[in-house]
Amino acid sequence: MECEDSSLRSRRTSSNMTRPTSSSKSSRPNRPTSGQRHKSTPAENHPKSEPETRSETKTEVTEPTPYTGPPLAIHTTELGKSYGDAPALLPLDLQIAEGERVSLIGHNGSGKTTLIRMLTGMLEPSQGTATVAGHPIASLEARAAVSYLSDQPVFYDDLTVWEHLEYIARLHGTDDWEQQAVDLIDMLGLTPRADDLPTTFSRGLKQKAAIAMAFVRPFELMLIDEPFVGLDRTGREALLELFSLAHSDGAALVVATHELSSVREGQRLIALSGGEMTYDGSPGEADVNALTEGIRLDEL
Repeated sequence: MECEDSSLRSRRTSSNMTRPTSSSKSSRPNRPTSGQRHKSTPAENHPKSEPETRSETKTEVTEPTPYTGPPLAIHTTELGKSYGDAPALLPLDLQIAEGERVSLIGHNGSGKTTLIRMLTGMLEPSQGTATVAGHPIASLEARAAVSYLSDQPVFYDDLTVWEHLEYIARLHGTDDWEQQAVDLIDMLGLTPRADDLPTTFSRGLKQKAAIAMAFVRPFELMLIDEPFVGLDRTGREALLELFSLAHSDGAALVVATHELSSVREGQRLIALSGGEMTYDGSPGEADVNALTEGIRLDEL
């Protein structure tokens, strides 16, 4: 079933609510179609003379060039993270525009997960500053604007898939969430398991449930860490379609992945190695195979 573009509208809203109990189920709708210079005084008894003309060397200060591009979804200045004397991410200046789709690649320990976790506000930087959707990271406004799809999904023990979607949607002030939830569940092949506890699922089904949770809420920016791990063909195709829908709706996407097919579909490729950026440009101009050489699934 095709998911309607309007059900994936990327907007930022927020509201407060209490965590629902497992008994708070909603009835589901039918499936949709989708300074002053010092002046020398002549010494006494010395003849007065004209002051000596001295050439002064002025140091020109170059002002930083102001950013004049489109509005930014991500803006970091000297953003870095260290653990003691060991740097996890060297100072990074990064600008990602609203609506931009970026692929992020790198070996284990390259700094990509560290970067994503700092941008979500889950990890405090050791230095530098960063904003997401125009707000300081870790602020309430930033949290409302950013959806995070982790490589290690976390679920409540006593909530079903449907109840997880309801909780997240209502937490972010989404009133018309039910139709969207039905769309997502259908796209991801979770309809028969919607009333089951995701804590009992296989790795692949857990990932599908996490994907639905990430897309059921409004967002301006989505940060994604290895989303394809454990997915079957249906899940991968559904996720790529959801990426395309969110991108066409104006959301920015940053996808940390080793999947070459996903890398090629992004507008921009960023590679990290040893905590520093080694490539930032078009995927078409990059030797992706060389940049990803040696990356193994068990490293990610």
